[in-house]
Amino acid sequence: MRNLICMLGLLLLGTPVLAQSSQGGLTPMALWEMGRLGDEQVSPDGKTILYGVTHYDIKENKGNRDLYLLPVGGGEPVQITETPGGEYNARWRPDGQKIGYLSATSGSMQLWEMNTDGTGAVQVTNIEGGIDNFAYSPKGNYISFTRQIEMPAGPEAEYADLDKAEFRIMDDLMYRHWDGWEDNARTHPHYMAYENGAVKGDPVDIMKGEPFDAPLKPFGGLEEITWSNDETAIIYVCKKKQGKEWAVSTNSDLYQYELGSGVTTNLTEGMMGYDNQPAFSPDGRTLAWLSMARDGYESDRNVLYMMDMVTREKTAVTDFLDESVTGFIWGEQSKKVYLISGKQATYQYFELSLPKSLGKSEIKSNSLRQITSGMHDYLSMTQVGKQLIGAKRSMSMANELFAVDIATGKETQLTFENRETYEKHAMGKVEKRMVTTSDNKEMLVWVIYPPDFDPAKKYPALLYCQGGPQAAVSQFFSYRWNFQLMAAQGYIVVAPNRRGLPSFGSEWNEQISGDWGGQAMKDYLAAIDDVSKEDFVDEERLGAVGASYGGYSVYYLAGIHNKRFKTFISHCGLFNLESWYGTTEELFFANFDIKGAYWEEPKPKSYEMFSPHKLVANWDTPIMVIHGGQDFRVPESEGMQAFQAAQLKGLPSRFLYFPNEGHWVLSPQNGLVWHSEFFNWLDRFLKK
Repeated sequence: MRNLICMLGLLLLGTPVLAQSSQGGLTPMALWEMGRLGDEQVSPDGKTILYGVTHYDIKENKGNRDLYLLPVGGGEPVQITETPGGEYNARWRPDGQKIGYLSATSGSMQLWEMNTDGTGAVQVTNIEGGIDNFAYSPKGNYISFTRQIEMPAGPEAEYADLDKAEFRIMDDLMYRHWDGWEDNARTHPHYMAYENGAVKGDPVDIMKGEPFDAPLKPFGGLEEITWSNDETAIIYVCKKKQGKEWAVSTNSDLYQYELGSGVTTNLTEGMMGYDNQPAFSPDGRTLAWLSMARDGYESDRNVLYMMDMVTREKTAVTDFLDESVTGFIWGEQSKKVYLISGKQATYQYFELSLPKSLGKSEIKSNSLRQITSGMHDYLSMTQVGKQLIGAKRSMSMANELFAVDIATGKETQLTFENRETYEKHAMGKVEKRMVTTSDNKEMLVWVIYPPDFDPAKKYPALLYCQGGPQAAVSQFFSYRWNFQLMAAQGYIVVAPNRRGLPSFGSEWNEQISGDWGGQAMKDYLAAIDDVSKEDFVDEERLGAVGASYGGYSVYYLAGIHNKRFKTFISHCGLFNLESWYGTTEELFFANFDIKGAYWEEPKPKSYEMFSPHKLVANWDTPIMVIHGGQDFRVPESEGMQAFQAAQLKGLPSRFLYFPNEGHWVLSPQNGLVWHSEFFNWLDRFLKK
């Protein structure tokens, strides 16, 4: 621990890697100093944007969100909160006269309200245990929120008198999930009557007695709960399964709870995959949501569905589209919907015109029009008249708010939260490169150059291996795996959209399932081989890095790379597919992508052909392994096995272990340690 404290002292003072780079580019410390913008909300009158910005305090090792207002037409933002605890989940009251938000100022997370200039803050709820996921009903007569409900005690209660004993008893699966243990608590949606700043009566649990969570754990939020326009019903998303049944299924459904009768109806019964993001049309007649077809396949194509709430007829509105819809909103007149969907490793806005009456045969591909284009990702949107307003990012820019003209696609930047960072730190060129794969397909590869790139020089290069495995190498701006940060340290970054990544059609996306160590690995090698032919790349100084499936990829490449690479870094990678299958929790993922359990007959080929531990005899290259002790998706033993193998083979190797981190490293100080170790390791083997 003393060594860690000494290291953090150096980090805060600024080591060469963390505080500066020879190119004057981005640094790890600069990443943590950036404001992280999100959760934008347009006022009911369409004139003002409310949004939050989170800043991190390195010394305190935590973040804090404050709220800002900005005219829809642009201008100077006005900060309206500045408190030690932060304000979250901020929403305009439907009449536009107040702003509601969640704050833990009183000791637990509760609903507060304030005037629209930030003055006059008043606590509205005082609910035991606190609340999350707050929303006003459309007319403002109710509020909805979620809270944790204790379920009947487990078998541990029999030993309550042994108060010094520390143990858990498990009789079923899902005893732990992502980074948390089963605790006999469930999250349920609730509502309360509300009038002019005050709640009335007791909270109503709309899933009373049910041993299920809504929203879905661990990532579900407000997008999974919505009110009907007339305030008579709440629609929520839930996977009403437990234990082993939950672990092997992705079948979530939309449930309608009637406030008057208390009756709950499953609206998507028989639809077998994920159903999510319900939203009513402005006229209240139609419910739209995103749906996946197959149970057990978490990366299936997301299709926009609509249901006529009178006839209950369902329509697969975007069935013609060979890409997932990742987000949508209704147009103001219920005649259009606006979509976010992937296209060639970017995420763009689209407009879909709806027919007078829904029907699969009536909705054609020519009803869809692309609004935006370019090297960026759009993440959210709200319609304000003839514009869409939402958050946009790229590899060279963290989230900022933009206004987009729906007719022309013209973009206007509204916020400049991190302008000073970009002025101080130069960004390198991001190049789109098409590479021919071993099976003669065209693969999009991003190449990111150092800020002061000189083609007359030779640079070391990093192959970036993406996780997921089905998550596009799009124009994301990461605060850990940041390509501009890597480039600023003097590396050419090669980031291929290998087989198994979305936004290139369902065939390309699905080819990886059951073939983890096959064509995807050939795609990686095709990418690095193509770029390393350039005169400015030093073929003797190549490295490969990645996390999750990307970490798996690093382990696998270590056994087949034929001396291409001089070093590897694997974060939370899968090393032994049999031991991983026996310790991971969301078994639907393993069953689909690995094609079943290792004891099945015939045994899925993945275990023999594609498990990295089978290739350790070929390992001959220095490797760094990183893992978190609270990572239950890819348990820590996977990293330990890989490190132990490297050590026993006598390879230069290091194990960086974060006992209190999960699949990601989230705390600021741990993040700075991560970056310091990451770049020190690379520099040791790739810089002369």
